[in-house]
Amino acid sequence: MSIAVGSVISGVVTGITKFGAFVDIGEGKTGLVHISEVADAYVKDVNDYLKVADKVQVKIINIEDNGKIGLSIRQAQPKVVSVSHVKQDKEGKPNYPRKEFRQDRGKRDNRGKRDKVVSLTFEDKLAKFLKDSDEVQQSLKLTSESRKRRGRSGGGDCKEQR
Repeated sequence: MSIAVGSVISGVVTGITKFGAFVDIGEGKTGLVHISEVADAYVKDVNDYLKVADKVQVKIINIEDNGKIGLSIRQAQPKVVSVSHVKQDKEGKPNYPRKEFRQDRGKRDNRGKRDKVVSLTFEDKLAKFLKDSDEVQQSLKLTSESRKRRGRSGGGDCKEQR
């Protein structure tokens, strides 16, 4: 059995810590399953999911230059698709909802027409977020400065300043 990134192998849990579990994957090698890779659900305590000497299926997700091996139990599990929410088309084939269509529908202008939907990269989204955030910060700063100039800073010492 070769140890390569992406392969799914079986192993035995040899130790549990607050941040994950160590798994012996054979050939004298041990890897770490980080707490975030134990299950699809939120894991507060690894002991709720694993015990020492448990046999588990793990996927090798990375091998570092210094020999550390990153493992995942949740990625080794087959993905289960719930069919209860999937509608079928006229021929009876499953018609899966298009996630990207629902998220990026474009905004309507004042005449009810939709803008073109443009797919943004992560960098574009981050730049837009930073720009919007700066605008909000500027607006808040101007508002607080104008209140201070007018004497409405909320000091509470004077009942009226007119």
